[in-house]
Amino acid sequence: MTILRVPVEGADLAVEVRGEGVPILFIHGFPLDRTLWRYQLATLTRWKRIAPDLRGAGASSTPAPPDGYSMARYADDMVQVLDALEVRQAVACGLSMGGYILFELLRRHPDRIRAAVFCNTKAEADTAEAKRGRDEMAALALEKGARAVADRLLPKMLAGATFTAQPDVVAEVKEMIARAPVPGIVGALQALRDRPDSTATLGTIRVPVLVIAGADDQITPPDGMRAMTQQIPGAQFALIPAAGHLAPLEQPLAASRTLADFLDGVC
Repeated sequence: MTILRVPVEGADLAVEVRGEGVPILFIHGFPLDRTLWRYQLATLTRWKRIAPDLRGAGASSTPAPPDGYSMARYADDMVQVLDALEVRQAVACGLSMGGYILFELLRRHPDRIRAAVFCNTKAEADTAEAKRGRDEMAALALEKGARAVADRLLPKMLAGATFTAQPDVVAEVKEMIARAPVPGIVGALQALRDRPDSTATLGTIRVPVLVIAGADDQITPPDGMRAMTQQIPGAQFALIPAAGHLAPLEQPLAASRTLADFLDGVC
């Protein structure tokens, strides 16, 4: 395992790199960091695994919001990571906000994406109500800190079975959110609030696509993800039982096996 520091516009990113082979770029969600993918980084040993901390997250630097936070900026950061590693094309796997970044990559840099994995995400933009919720959460973060954000988000992020049977995962996710830098949380919330609708992009995707849903995901329910899959030419759909919004961490064996089967088919 190697941890690199990659300079991007206005920030520098911590990037974990493991192994050799076809590159897989793992893009985490909000308000998380690259350790979301720790099981996949450890087990998908036949591929080159690349997992950055996004700007304002994990061990990456944290520009002050609102400057430097948008889906376009995040996407351009990912391309700069690929450039720094001399990777021309990668399979990109994005969870939740990472999926929104992946849509932006497909629009802005389609030649850099060999295949796409959308995990626990959706194509639609925020509704007016959701936008208000982003602003309220940003205010909460500024007033009470990242741990208050963790307390607010955690009940919706994980499946009921995870709370019952995997208290270690619950604690891990809570601490992952609690250590997130507040300026990065606020910047990401602004980027989430203002992101474009990607519905029109679905029918234009021309690379192999896998869509992974958690059976108990409250944030991006599986029915919506199944409908999204049907709008992407040739896309595959996989449902992970007993998983909520963080399927790769809640059910790592099933999620990793699903990813490996897809990678075998497209690589």
